[in-house]
Amino acid sequence: MDAYEAGSDARHGRDEPGGAEGAPPDGPAPTPGSGPPDGDSAPALGTLAPHGSPDPQEAPRTSLAALSLPYQIGAALAVAVVAVAAFAHLGMVFLHVAPSNTVTKEHARAIDDWIYPEFEQNWKLFAPNPLQQNIAVEVRADVRTADGGARTTAWYDLSALDGEAIHGNPVPSHTQQNELRRAWDFLVASHDAQNRPSGLRGVLAEQYLRRIVVLRLDREDAAGPGGTIDRVQVRSRSTNVRPPEWSQEQVQVPEKPTYRVLPWWPVPDDEKAQAAGATDATRADAS
Repeated sequence: MDAYEAGSDARHGRDEPGGAEGAPPDGPAPTPGSGPPDGDSAPALGTLAPHGSPDPQEAPRTSLAALSLPYQIGAALAVAVVAVAAFAHLGMVFLHVAPSNTVTKEHARAIDDWIYPEFEQNWKLFAPNPLQQNIAVEVRADVRTADGGARTTAWYDLSALDGEAIHGNPVPSHTQQNELRRAWDFLVASHDAQNRPSGLRGVLAEQYLRRIVVLRLDREDAAGPGGTIDRVQVRSRSTNVRPPEWSQEQVQVPEKPTYRVLPWWPVPDDEKAQAAGATDATRADAS
């Protein structure tokens, strides 16, 4: 009986009726080390689990730390190059817009080579009074008609045409707002008082302005059906703006506008063909 009762007690669980308190459950005894780890024996954070897999509790590496050493070096070099280029560009722009000083005079050529034409600025630090003139750019042309005759057109106020295109337009284009004005400013800055170009920039300014006005004249059909533009002449009309009533500034405002008239420029054949092609494409898109 004692042996039977002992065997019976071994088969019953702890909570089962008749089971001895503290007796192990039925089944094979657990092998050492197979149970859950104790608090003191838990693997440290960042160690590898069995079979070499990373611990799921380890935080994943991000940013540059996730790259291998060669890629980290390459990324650091790229960031350094971009930073140096940005600082150099900001320094050149600062010297360009700053008032004339020893540094800008000594390195004027290097500064201009960096700035023009992509990064040209039309503002200055510590600028004087703003522009107090209305400047309009006008053009006329000598035209060869379809029957072989010649005539000179009236003056076309290109600035007024741009103003009409901008007026009432909530999102005017950059071309309508700045193209003609910047072209005229470029020419004035690169020519002397006798309208002679100052170096290659002056010649480039003439070519740029001439292409613009030829395109505008062709858009306005200044030559007429079958006609061609042989040469063009550009002038500016400047009118001083009266100061406001509250201003104490004394400005002599002439009764009539002043003009700056440039010489006649012949139009090359390639520019004639380019203007005609651009106008045809514009009309085709509009239709």
